[in-house]
Amino acid sequence: MLQEPILDLTRDQIKGFVTRGFVRVNDAFPRELAAQARRRIWRDLPGDGRIPATWPQSVERSDIYRQKPFREVLGAPRLQRAIDQLVGPGRWQQPNGLGPFVIRYPSKRSTRDTGWHIDPAFPPPDSSGDPDPMADPLTWRVNIHAQGRGLLMLMLFSDVGPQDGPTRLRAGSHLDVAPLLEPAGPEGVDAHGLDATIGKDRVVHLATGKAGTVYLCHPFLVHAAQRNQGKRPRFLAHVDLPLVRPLILGRTDGRYAPVEWAIRKAICWYP
Repeated sequence: MLQEPILDLTRDQIKGFVTRGFVRVNDAFPRELAAQARRRIWRDLPGDGRIPATWPQSVERSDIYRQKPFREVLGAPRLQRAIDQLVGPGRWQQPNGLGPFVIRYPSKRSTRDTGWHIDPAFPPPDSSGDPDPMADPLTWRVNIHAQGRGLLMLMLFSDVGPQDGPTRLRAGSHLDVAPLLEPAGPEGVDAHGLDATIGKDRVVHLATGKAGTVYLCHPFLVHAAQRNQGKRPRFLAHVDLPLVRPLILGRTDGRYAPVEWAIRKAICWYP
């Protein structure tokens, strides 16, 4: 007898992902793994995690981590099952590490990285001779097939409340972005071509939750950081989900994943 697959996301949650552009997965990975990861990351940060007076009023960004607790987070069954439901089994690849982490210390100062944006996902076609194409990340591109990123995963490694600098999400803004990308085809557009006002009238959702929560976001979702006005550093991993191949918007078998249905809906290929 075949065993029924375990489905972590309900039908309503999947519909919400298509229309809002994100779904919140509670307990996507164990809190203990989040605590282990924080202890490891603190070793690379300025200041003592136990002494607030030593914390800088700044934002720190880490490298990619590949040690055991981070690998175990990526392999968490609940997280992997939810990704399968949104992208499709066999259509995505395991990220080669976890991160970068964005650690926002409590601060009274404004930072320059809080603008609304969509993350570009692949380099420009003429970057092969550039030793560091990310030296100018605004030249990187995004296209209608989500080349380079099947999902944006916002992974909470600390408890994040409304005052702790949660990422802001413009719910439904991915539906505003897709029609702007379609005319450009596979070449896509660079970050200069994506205005920060896209989706400006959409409802803003704050990505709050307990450590172990993951927001699985459509790659076209407009989002923004904000200052941490709380009393503790906020630990968040900003992880791109690699695809086996770019999204297919004209499948002959009709087996579209929700991440593809959302794009079809936006460009009027969806009933």
